[in-house]
Amino acid sequence: MADDALLQRLLAGIARGEPERLAELYDLTSPKLYGLILRIQRDRNLAEDVLQDVYIRVWQAAGSYRSNVGTPLAWLVTIARNRAIDSVRRRSEVQGADPDDGEDWVARLADPHDAAAAFLDRDALLACLGRLEARQRDCVVLAYCKGYSREELARRFDHPVNTIKTWLHRALAALKTCIEAVR
Repeated sequence: MADDALLQRLLAGIARGEPERLAELYDLTSPKLYGLILRIQRDRNLAEDVLQDVYIRVWQAAGSYRSNVGTPLAWLVTIARNRAIDSVRRRSEVQGADPDDGEDWVARLADPHDAAAAFLDRDALLACLGRLEARQRDCVVLAYCKGYSREELARRFDHPVNTIKTWLHRALAALKTCIEAVR
């Protein structure tokens, strides 16, 4: 995967209307984003459509990227995740089994295009998820692996949306701290 400085330069070029920078960005990031989209939008054809939609959005919004808010890849991943979830909601598709069905959902987080596993270190993630309270862990898995909205999580866990937001915020902060310590 390209470094942040290169991705920032490409986004700046896209913001200036340089289509060749978009092509370069696509070549560098599309395998990772496609893998993420495919984990949410399980239909390959629809996932490819979502991927194209992501790059249209990037073309339109590259000027809004701010490096002080996050890395370019995090910005791209957020767009891809949101577009994939929107696609699932529009088509009213079922996202699959519950996290307690025995499925190895952590295995689905591994990026098949990144042999070095630089995007997510599966062992660190497993260890850190194991340290979370069960409800927070399930909430994170459903939100970020299966695409559940906060409202859907609130219904599922029978808690207010604000409680779900708090759980997610605290769980993600704990995961970040833990993963940084493990690495």
